[in-house]
Amino acid sequence: MQIKIEFWLIFILFVATLLGLDLFMFHKKDKAISIKSALWWSLFWIGLAAVFNIGIYFTAGAIYGEAIGQQKALEFLTGYLIEESLSVDNLFVFILIFGFFKIDPKFQHKILFWGVIGAIVMRAIFIFAGVALLNRFDWIMYIFGAILVYSGIHLLLEKKDQDDFDPGKNIVIRWFKKIFPVTEDLTSSFFIRKNHIIYATPLFITLLLIEVSDLIFAVDSIPAVLSVSKDVFIVYTSNIFAILGLRSLYFALNGIVDYFHYLRYALAGILTFIGLKMAINELSMELGYTFHISNIFSLLTIVTLLMVSVLFSVIYKSHHSKQ
Repeated sequence: MQIKIEFWLIFILFVATLLGLDLFMFHKKDKAISIKSALWWSLFWIGLAAVFNIGIYFTAGAIYGEAIGQQKALEFLTGYLIEESLSVDNLFVFILIFGFFKIDPKFQHKILFWGVIGAIVMRAIFIFAGVALLNRFDWIMYIFGAILVYSGIHLLLEKKDQDDFDPGKNIVIRWFKKIFPVTEDLTSSFFIRKNHIIYATPLFITLLLIEVSDLIFAVDSIPAVLSVSKDVFIVYTSNIFAILGLRSLYFALNGIVDYFHYLRYALAGILTFIGLKMAINELSMELGYTFHISNIFSLLTIVTLLMVSVLFSVIYKSHHSKQ
């Protein structure tokens, strides 16, 4: 589906307006965000994505036909759900990072806001590069599939220990500290001047680490969404809408983290399933078979895995709260 430049410009202007309102109106002052407020904002971003999805359905349907409208709307919904669900695991990392650097909750939204800006730019690079590779080399599907299967198995088997979490060992952080002075002073700014020397603060180190974390996360999430669609506009917009809701989701998740005890098993299953889907569908096309794992089946599988994980997490929470 060829997207006119006008649609790209409208979308970019729309996102820029939302971010501007967020920074200069709704969150102008540094303050902690309550769980209730975060949940309402999460509903707002999810609702906005739903409205945009409906817009895709009617717009694409009017221009290219109803069948294409249904297909693109399904691709957007599936891609959005994949990105949103996989993002949750990354949010747990954010919680650990903020805790390690002892970042005051009232400054966390500011860091996440600029983290979103960086993520928007990085996702554009990853998505355009990924689509270009897929259009040129069909066998890249197998590589992407293998990455997702490996990530799913690794997520299932890994043991996360908060006591062993040390962002200071990150190679990017160590490299940055070698070339730029860093202070331990906790302030509301990313940089401060002391004795005519500019120092990076813990806020900037935290932001840098979150950007690195998102970059690593994109290695899994982008191939996963590309398994649903190779349409750059669909892949990018579904990613951006998921990213826009990340900040609110983080503050909501931080308060109800106990209800996601078994989430990583669902995410491991999602990554493995999508990886196998990419390989199976590509092999089926090469051999001329009609067998194909559809996006509808993928959507149902993802929703089922997430619902089952949340259900068992609620049971786990209820059982342990009685002890």
